[in-house]
Amino acid sequence: MSKAILWFRNDLRLTDQPALNAALRKYKAILPVYILDERLLQPDRWGFTRMGPYRLNFLLESLEDLRDDLKEKGSDLLVKVGIPEKVIPELAKAHDCTAVFASHEYTHEELQTEAKLASHLPLHLYHSQLLFNPEDLPFAVEQTPDIFTQFRKRVEKYADIPLPLDPPETIATVAFEAESLPTLESLGYPAPVQDDRGVLAFKGGALAAYSRLDHYLWDTDALASYKQTRNGLIGADYSSKFSAWLANGSISARAIWHEVEAYEAERTKNKDTYWMKFELLWREYFKYVAMRYGRKIFFKGGIQDKSVRWKNSPKALHKWITGTTGDDFVDANMRELLYTGFMSNRGRQNVASYLVHQLKQDWRKGAAWFESLLVDYDVASNYGNWMYAGGVGNDPRDRVFNTQKQARDYDKDGAFRRLWLHEDERDPEEVIAQLGVLQAEHF
Repeated sequence: MSKAILWFRNDLRLTDQPALNAALRKYKAILPVYILDERLLQPDRWGFTRMGPYRLNFLLESLEDLRDDLKEKGSDLLVKVGIPEKVIPELAKAHDCTAVFASHEYTHEELQTEAKLASHLPLHLYHSQLLFNPEDLPFAVEQTPDIFTQFRKRVEKYADIPLPLDPPETIATVAFEAESLPTLESLGYPAPVQDDRGVLAFKGGALAAYSRLDHYLWDTDALASYKQTRNGLIGADYSSKFSAWLANGSISARAIWHEVEAYEAERTKNKDTYWMKFELLWREYFKYVAMRYGRKIFFKGGIQDKSVRWKNSPKALHKWITGTTGDDFVDANMRELLYTGFMSNRGRQNVASYLVHQLKQDWRKGAAWFESLLVDYDVASNYGNWMYAGGVGNDPRDRVFNTQKQARDYDKDGAFRRLWLHEDERDPEEVIAQLGVLQAEHF
């Protein structure tokens, strides 16, 4: 019997899952696997654990939800901790699988993994993270515009977004011995403390993703005022918060896009509903920037090859990390990130600008800290936005935020700053130690 491995990556769902559908068409049975890359559990060059407990906990919840969905289809999920390009060939040999089906990734480390794996087994890759298939765009990937507006106008005019694929009715699966999913404890991680001040108790998985989609669109009509409220700071519904589920693929961008269009057809269509699609296009754009520029998105000079001298001050960086800079708006946002694993878009722009322009620190350190803590970390979006903040990305101008003016504009009554600073009884140093995300020898 012909058998193949279905390798789940950042596509932890059964709906709109092209790799799954293709594998089932071509092979009689599949082995669904997820490999938790052990390299992501290690410190990076700056001393930050690459995947901290917030994102890891969300990932483990997402895997549990995916496993439940697979079981409903007569299947199951095999989860291993290790190096994907080593573990997958071993699994293929043990289970007589002759090919691997998976979703494309678009950044350097992931592409290296694909290349190494493809040297062992036929690797069939499909685009599950994108709105548009690259071959359907009115330009080649290498000609992706350097300005977002040019990209947006061309794809809006010339490219169509396919409908999301239905999940399969049943999934014929290779027999294997089921194993317990890893836990935070088994991986040596602490369980993060739930801070009641957080905007949302993020729960991983497709079930939670679609519940959030229904809530934001159909239950509350929050979408109808999205552009007006999206710069908020407190509460669950000033923005969609879809980013966490999009980041690990519990829901697809296409599913959200078409649900927004259904809402526009049935409820209302205005500049606010359009702005949700506008933000999805920004996410899409950063994927194509990553495809075009490769490793440059991680270089000090960014995609501009800009010569910039950054200061190296562990003390200044540590104050930024712990929210003790003395700038109350920056500090409040940094405390929210440290205590919850989330920060608003408005907050992210301000703290990034402060690190780069006031503290003169290498933007990549900020990107790495976000990678460690953010529950919604996405490689392309994170590094794309940080390059933007560092003046080395998709904007020739250096955008410097006046954080105190921003505080007056977006936190007029000081409620956000009081929430995270004056009502704060948690010691940021103790929280960092509890999370285990920072290696002390680097500071």
